[in-house]
Amino acid sequence: MSDTYVVKPVSGPVSGSIRPPGSKSLTNRALITAALAEGTTHLGGVLASDDTRVMVESLNRLGIAVSHDEAAKTMTVLGCGGTIPTGDSELWLENSGTSIRFLTAMASLGNGRIRLDGNSRMRQRPIAHLIQALRGLGVDAACELKSSCPPVVLNAKGVSGGRTQIAGNLSSQYLSGLLMMAPCASGPIDIEVTGELVSVPYIDMTMGVMAQFGVTVSTPQPNLFQIQPQQYKAAKYDIEPDASAASYFFALAAITGGEVTVEGLSRYALQGDVAFVEALQKMGCSVSYGDNSITVTGGELTGIDIDMNAISDTAQTLAVVALFANGPTRISNVAHMRHKETDRVSALVTEIRRMGVDAEEHDDGLTITPGQIQPATIATYDDHRMAMSFALAGLKVDGIQIADPGCTAKTYPEFFSDLERLCGV
Repeated sequence: MSDTYVVKPVSGPVSGSIRPPGSKSLTNRALITAALAEGTTHLGGVLASDDTRVMVESLNRLGIAVSHDEAAKTMTVLGCGGTIPTGDSELWLENSGTSIRFLTAMASLGNGRIRLDGNSRMRQRPIAHLIQALRGLGVDAACELKSSCPPVVLNAKGVSGGRTQIAGNLSSQYLSGLLMMAPCASGPIDIEVTGELVSVPYIDMTMGVMAQFGVTVSTPQPNLFQIQPQQYKAAKYDIEPDASAASYFFALAAITGGEVTVEGLSRYALQGDVAFVEALQKMGCSVSYGDNSITVTGGELTGIDIDMNAISDTAQTLAVVALFANGPTRISNVAHMRHKETDRVSALVTEIRRMGVDAEEHDDGLTITPGQIQPATIATYDDHRMAMSFALAGLKVDGIQIADPGCTAKTYPEFFSDLERLCGV
């Protein structure tokens, strides 16, 4: 794509239906469990993106065959039965947090020196708590540069089991990685979570995917996860559309006063981010649920005070919706967003102010006070969600441009074309 994307305002309410691509979170979880399974797994509705590409490439380097038919949106995974085939390996994960965290835990099951690295931003993203948890299970793991961030080096010899702790306040991906690896250890594993666990729905998602491949997790206490040695079994598994990506289209209905239906999702979707529509409902929208769809109808928007800890991947979307509400919106309990592709709290405040609107940064979130929006070129910080969220503002205000629109390839390469098609431009 070009260096900037000029957003074309719409002339009235936007109505229509869309099915976003498959969930990145579900795709990468399914790839890990399928890779560790016994037999051949067939995945449908998979996402083709930078994040899934680096995951597939890394699994291939670990000796696990994955074939991808992008046109059919399918993948076939020849599982390793819990025994990683190759020895020494070098894995490159660019800036895919899910990939490096899941694969660091998975690679501990191997036998050899495995090094995982990424781009400059990845080398700023914390992973030390996961390394410490793996060490608690006897894994020889370290941050190569002594920086608490990647590169990670494992001198892997398998995992024998045991008990370990993981801090819950930085990223649920640490716990998810440990959970998916644990059934393939030679002995039982107990994982104790210390502190508040952020993004709890993502842990439920992880255990839901594991269950689809025949593995169960015991939770005798809310902060204790117990896993017995078990064998993942190959499966035929269809990936839900990405609920985080769906948030942009739900928000489109909210800010234009239109009606948008997202196909393939329901109230009972495995992804917790479907709860984003409940936030829009609190702001004044109407929501209706079908057996396999969710529809949002715009209404007069009012600012709200909301804890978005459980659905933090949609906080940027809500921040942009808040620009068009009556009264301020306070988004709280999302301090862990500072450790994502960028410091998302600071980035949101900076770019909202760039448009001439008042935004206040807090340790755990931000407050947006709506005002007159000025034309601006929005910096995206190599963060796909910054690009997709702020594009929505340009549908109502002329003169909004998105810098580095190609960063959406991380999870949604076709976002701008899908947005244009739905808007009829």
